[in-house]
Amino acid sequence: MKELIEAIVRALVDKSDEIQIEEVIGEHAHVLELRVAKEDLGKVIGKGGSHASAIRTILAAASGKDRKRYVLEIIEH
Repeated sequence: MKELIEAIVRALVDKSDEIQIEEVIGEHAHVLELRVAKEDLGKVIGKGGSHASAIRTILAAASGKDRKRYVLEIIEH
């Protein structure tokens, strides 16, 4: 899943070398913590959260195959 999120985010940001994704495995869900450059944060979130919502929808659809629950958190650097 990390590779999927990274590929999507890489297409949105200018500073792709500053993308960091950490996976925190919990009891009920896997949390993917996404960090990008401060200047790219708005591009990842999108107007009204549209990009973030779309990324989460794709993540939910792809995670159904693994039978695991994934949560995406976008964290400011």
